[in-house]
Amino acid sequence: MKAESRLAPPATRRGAGLRFLLVLMAVAAVYGASAAATEFHPVVVVRDADVFVQLLGEMWPDNRERWVFLLTDFLPRLKVPFIQTLQIAILGTLAGAVLAVPFVVLASNNLTRNPVVYAAAKALMNLLRTVPELLYASIFVAAVGFGPFPGVLALTVFSMAIVAKLTSESVEAVDPGPLEALEAAGATRAQVIAYAVVPQVLPLFVSYVLYVFEINVRVSTVLGLVGAGGIGQQLQLMLSLFQYENAFIIILATFVLVAAIDYASARVRARLV
Repeated sequence: MKAESRLAPPATRRGAGLRFLLVLMAVAAVYGASAAATEFHPVVVVRDADVFVQLLGEMWPDNRERWVFLLTDFLPRLKVPFIQTLQIAILGTLAGAVLAVPFVVLASNNLTRNPVVYAAAKALMNLLRTVPELLYASIFVAAVGFGPFPGVLALTVFSMAIVAKLTSESVEAVDPGPLEALEAAGATRAQVIAYAVVPQVLPLFVSYVLYVFEINVRVSTVLGLVGAGGIGQQLQLMLSLFQYENAFIIILATFVLVAAIDYASARVRARLV
């Protein structure tokens, strides 16, 4: 018996090593098949590295006068598109958060007793989350025309699905004690939600809304590429006109804006959770 116990660990290690090797081979096979199907050739990237360097060189302003012009003349003219981008993100996030509230109740198994309603709400949220924001924007642009309005609609649907998904999972994980106590005392479903669920999940709900707002600010900067307003339309225009220096300034300003909002939002969320 003692001899068998001494032999077991090496066999176990060999089995673990074999499983790791098989997993590694499977990953390599999947990677190889994907690279072949997508025509992924790293050699081409290395071979044409000078093209990328040339493009980056064209984007970088080559003298001080050009920098001064871009920062003092061109950048101030982008104030309205940048403000519109923020407005798209704010409206889409707030509208989505409000519309998510009923779906939070319907998609929480401790608040919705009907399994059909619960399954339908979960399925709808999953369906809405599978569609990319740009596709939503393209659909709404085709439906209501160009401009910021389809961008707001796209972010509203996206925000609703994400906030409802995350918050419903938090609701399902709340302490059941207060819910059971209120139900035993004869409280209505609305009273149970208001006095037992909301106090537990409200900080998380606000945190999720802020997190989605961070995402929406980044997404709203590219919605203009499909005609949904914001700074993305200006970026597309500069690229189509081969004005790469102007495009670089837009990208740089967008980075600063997104980084500032991410930092502020992260600080607020850290205080809430």
